Amino acid sequence: MATILEILKYILPSIIVLLSSYLIVQKFLVSELKRKQLALLQETQDTTLRLRLQAYERLTLFVERISARALIPRLYVSGMTIADLQQAIIFNIRAEFEHNLSQQIYVSSNVWNTVRGVMEQEINMIIQISKQLKPEAPAKDLHARVMDYIGSAPDELPTDVALQIINEEAKRLLSYGS
Repeated sequence: MATILEILKYILPSIIVLLSSYLIVQKFLVSELKRKQLALLQETQDTTLRLRLQAYERLTLFVERISARALIPRLYVSGMTIADLQQAIIFNIRAEFEHNLSQQIYVSSNVWNTVRGVMEQEINMIIQISKQLKPEAPAKDLHARVMDYIGSAPDELPTDVALQIINEEAKRLLSYGS
């Protein structure tokens, strides 16, 4: 019995030291792992925030570029017919849209659906106004009619509404983070 007590006298403190060392190292490793995970999360959020803000910038530029008041003067060439200008406008809007398709993964579905809706409304507006005119007429007639329509629109233009929605969401993102 005395030998067992003698052995326990040496083993018990060793077990206590080993156990306390294990707990201290375990606690340190867990806290270090959490710190690294937090740093990685912060870095990921910073990257995501930058990507999302770039998406809002690109969609803002897209909406501005497809608005009829900006698009028609950019595409109009002297001697064009209404059919030529209509085709150029629709082609340009669709090409711009395809170029910005990937931005949908960075923005809310509300913003993306608004942007898609604006694109469709701009195309439909051009088609509807073009139908009222002769396809072989000079393109300046379409330009004038579109500008009259835009100037006399009783409500806000779809592009203005979309820009406002994009702007509000970008501000919310900057205020609260991702």
